[in-house]
This record gives sequence, structure tokens and C-alpha cells, in this order.
Amino acid sequence: MTTIERRIADLVSANPVVLFMKGTRLFPQCGFSARAVAILDHLGVDFLDVDVLQDPELRQGIKTYSNWPTIPQLYVRGEFVGGSDIMMEMFEAGELQALLADHAARPQD
Repeated sequence: MTTIERRIADLVSANPVVLFMKGTRLFPQCGFSARAVAILDHLGVDFLDVDVLQDPELRQGIKTYSNWPTIPQLYVRGEFVGGSDIMMEMFEAGELQALLADHAARPQD
């Protein structure tokens, strides 16, 4: 495992909900990141926001780690969920609420 993969693994395992995004939750730097933040905020979910624009190695590393080409990327309890389109689809179907209620509220093992 590379250093960046280890760093990503540590972030997603230490935090119940992690959003790798462009910008921060207070100042998203793209529409997709803004939509992802809006969904999580609407659901009242506490999450760690990780700004990939501040670290080019992280920006590329997260794409490799998840085998997903775009950002933002949502992780819940260490598992990759998807980007903003998948988040929106899951939200509209009620699946994201169920996933977050089931996983995010539980304490770490």
C-alpha cells in the first residue's frame, strides 16, 4: 500500500462519513461538491470534508483508491458509496437516508 493509499484508508476508517471534494463544506469549489454537501447537510449528517484541491497527490490518489474517476466521493463506514449523482439517486429513493442511519450513527468498532 502506498503512502497516499494508507492516508486515505486511515481517513475513511477513522471517520464514519467522509466526503472527498473540491473545496470545503463551507466553500465548495464545484457544483457537484456543492450538491453533495447540500444532501448531507439536508440530512443533518456530520461528516469529514477533505479538500482534494489542496493536495494533488490526494486528488489523484482518491481516484485510484476507489477506482472511480470523479470527485466528489462519499465514504460511509469505510465503504465507497459514489459521487454526487449516485448520492442524489440514493437520496431520492430513500436509500441514502437508510445507509446513513444504519452506519453513520453507530460508534466506531
